[in-house]
Amino acid sequence: MTANATRVTLEVGDGTQMQAYVSRPDSPGPHPGIIVFQEAMGVNSQLRGVADRYAQLGFVAIAPELFHRIEPGFETNELNMDVLMPFIRKMTADNFALDAAAAYKWLTTEGEVALDKVAAMGFCMGGRAAFVANSVVPLAAAISYYGSGIAPALLDRVPKLHGAHLFFWGGRDKGIPPVQRRAVADAMREAGKKFVDVEFSDCDHVFFNQTVPARYNEAAAKQSWALGIAFLQENLGIH
Repeated sequence: MTANATRVTLEVGDGTQMQAYVSRPDSPGPHPGIIVFQEAMGVNSQLRGVADRYAQLGFVAIAPELFHRIEPGFETNELNMDVLMPFIRKMTADNFALDAAAAYKWLTTEGEVALDKVAAMGFCMGGRAAFVANSVVPLAAAISYYGSGIAPALLDRVPKLHGAHLFFWGGRDKGIPPVQRRAVADAMREAGKKFVDVEFSDCDHVFFNQTVPARYNEAAAKQSWALGIAFLQENLGIH
């Protein structure tokens, strides 16, 4: 299934505007929809490629530019934390919530998407954004790849989660130690939320991103992608 890509401008609830990359199937809807949240390197070629992969599977995928309040249009393929960390530190859960609501609104009003078949996913900072999104809009499912900052700061949102949630972690990720990963699973379990928790023991942070060769793990990327698709199909009721 081929994909058609475009860019749209979203009106956000705080009065800001946000650009987003949209990739959709070359077929009539309604379709399942997915919000693809960026990591710190922006809506770059890697992230757009992820959106395109979802579109080729029949999803309408929207990737909002989360840095729109501080550096609109920013993207890079270099994992340079001296450059990226000042941006990351300015990201807040409240802003993630507003941006998620704007992307969800577009999907469900203009994207030809079935209301009961909307999901979100994201990487690192975007994994945190996907977690926040699941707490503020009625998603059917969400996926967080190495979602930094979920524990302990955002665990109070666990009871508000709408859809099932899939967590991927890297066992060698020093930025998200085991105590934090366990805290997320414990909170989900205590709240009675449906979740899947997966650790790739030999992986570091950013293991899915092939543009970062020092961190990329091809086997884990392939396995996590396959598991993520199966998870979405099950929870969105698509096959």
